[in-house]
Amino acid sequence: MESPTHSADKKIKVGIIGGTGYTGGELLRLLTNHPNVTIEAVTSRKSAGVRIDTIHKHLKGFYNQAFETPDLGAIAKRCDIVFTAVPHGAAMNDVPQLLKDTLVKVVDLSADYRLPASVFEKTYALKHTDPRDVVYGLVELHPEAASETLVANPGCYPTGSNLAAAPLAAKGLIDHAIFDSKSGVSGAGIKPSDVSHYPNLAQNIEAYKLTTHRHAAEIRQELGRLQGDIGSISFTPHVIPAIRGILTTAHIFTKEKMDTDAVQAIYTEFYAPHPFVRVIDSIPMLGGVRGTNFCDIFVEVDESSNRIVVVSAIDNLVKGASGQAIQNMNLMFNLPQTTGLWTPAVNP
Repeated sequence: MESPTHSADKKIKVGIIGGTGYTGGELLRLLTNHPNVTIEAVTSRKSAGVRIDTIHKHLKGFYNQAFETPDLGAIAKRCDIVFTAVPHGAAMNDVPQLLKDTLVKVVDLSADYRLPASVFEKTYALKHTDPRDVVYGLVELHPEAASETLVANPGCYPTGSNLAAAPLAAKGLIDHAIFDSKSGVSGAGIKPSDVSHYPNLAQNIEAYKLTTHRHAAEIRQELGRLQGDIGSISFTPHVIPAIRGILTTAHIFTKEKMDTDAVQAIYTEFYAPHPFVRVIDSIPMLGGVRGTNFCDIFVEVDESSNRIVVVSAIDNLVKGASGQAIQNMNLMFNLPQTTGLWTPAVNP
């Protein structure tokens, strides 16, 4: 089926499958500012019948509707686009039902379609029940998402890491790269855990999955698409006592020494067409991107070696999840990428 086109005065009907978590709540918050959408349905199996602003208290006065039971076939027919904000392993069951005999578009915020089925099964230790080729929705690298019915929204850590290294990979300059990322605790989701328990995290930094984090597969995949001969890509994440944000320090070792002016020019040129990536002249701060869809990037060349240090900052819930999903939606409906997302950070 061919997807319908939308005129500027016709609202895009949006559905959200799994609306009670952080990403669902962030979709709802951000979409209050989007002039081209209306929220048609928001689902929750556990909270069906409960008003949205009972769960997301910060949205009081913005939504008076209740969560629905997820009748996927019916919701697909009511909506123009559906965001699936469900746990890994659930979307692969929901998406086929949404796409069956409908014109609906889908942006999946889980990991289910980001990787080839064989890589997904090895990485997540889950059987993939709906293998298909899906565009990886990092808009700055995949503008072809504009013509897709289903887009896989990237993970939060890979977003900051891939954007930090992509300009150099696109030039074939990387020998190997090491990514050190530090995330606010909201990246662990809304359900409390030992790590997110205040006495355990306050005044602490928690390193975890030092060599085995699942998001490394996305980083290797996307940088490998840009440059197939990168020697090795290493990634280690940390949780820090902050609510939002990911600061990634990328140590990128190039095939030859490079000077600062040349590297700056590469980054400036690469991101010139992309409004949400800002190449700045100082080390990024989480406060500079909090609540926004921006990725701030700073580059410094180690003149004594082949190392380039790139620091990127994103809000893990926005550019790392829900904002990027809306950016993909804008692309899929031929809207400016910035529609509903062009807002400055909340700082301090």
